[in-house]
Amino acid sequence: MSKPQRLIFGETLVELGSSVENLIVCDADVSGSTQTKLFGTKYPERFFNFGIAEGNMVSAAAGMASTGMIPVVSTFALFLALRAGDPVRSLVAYNKLNVKIAGGYAGLSDFADGASHQTIEDMGVMQAIPNILVLCPSDITTTKKAVEEMIKYEGPVYLRLSREAITQEYDENINFEIGKGITVNDGSDVTIIGCGIPMRFARCAVEQLKTEGINARLIDMPTVKPLDSKIIANAATETGAIVTVEEHNIFGGLGSSVASLISETNPIPVVKVGVSDKYGESGKYEEILARAGISTEEIIKAVKKAISLK
Repeated sequence: MSKPQRLIFGETLVELGSSVENLIVCDADVSGSTQTKLFGTKYPERFFNFGIAEGNMVSAAAGMASTGMIPVVSTFALFLALRAGDPVRSLVAYNKLNVKIAGGYAGLSDFADGASHQTIEDMGVMQAIPNILVLCPSDITTTKKAVEEMIKYEGPVYLRLSREAITQEYDENINFEIGKGITVNDGSDVTIIGCGIPMRFARCAVEQLKTEGINARLIDMPTVKPLDSKIIANAATETGAIVTVEEHNIFGGLGSSVASLISETNPIPVVKVGVSDKYGESGKYEEILARAGISTEEIIKAVKKAISLK
């Protein structure tokens, strides 16, 4: 079974709306794309469309949060991270307000609109702002649970969402906890740490590597900030090499955070798979991912390079 990640987001908000009476949803004229329209249809009195005015939307949400509401602001990730960056930083994060920032169509998943709408820097921006948690779930179960947990959490959260359809890889009873990674596959030769959509490539890479006699540990990291330092430290000690995989610039995202942590605790080779510091382009999603450097083949190459550096 597969389902667009944005649809899971919208459906989960609707489910939460009945029990979380102070939940408010705001959108910037793209509710059909982000699927917040589902919440708007069910709870029209708690849904606000701000038009193409992302900064105003975030500013208003800060005011709502100061009165005890739990506002979710939703639009394309690029516009929340950059266009609305000032109120995200100065109003929401600085004051630790309980605003949930849902960045849709993240990474290269807005494949048809090209570089102007694709987002390769949002996690880097949000990670660098104090007080903001960063979540990047990879499957149906972790997406649903990420939405549920961010609403429970008291404080600013950035949730990264894709336009792409995702599958269900985890049981609904999985213990999802903010700040904790998930060990998908155990291994002793190398560790692959991924988040978001590219986890599907990482899973394929692990299986292909087995046929070559390489036993790779695979860790899904749905919380990019704060990182699960314990699971990473154990992986570093037990496998001696790490490969990170993300649909983000290789600068400023998951790979940079893992490399920084490793350099301070247990220096070992860290090879990053992600967008190689270049803008996206229009085209078929899988093709532009591959041209950006994100594929099963690139992960396998990175694994072999990391092992050679041990």
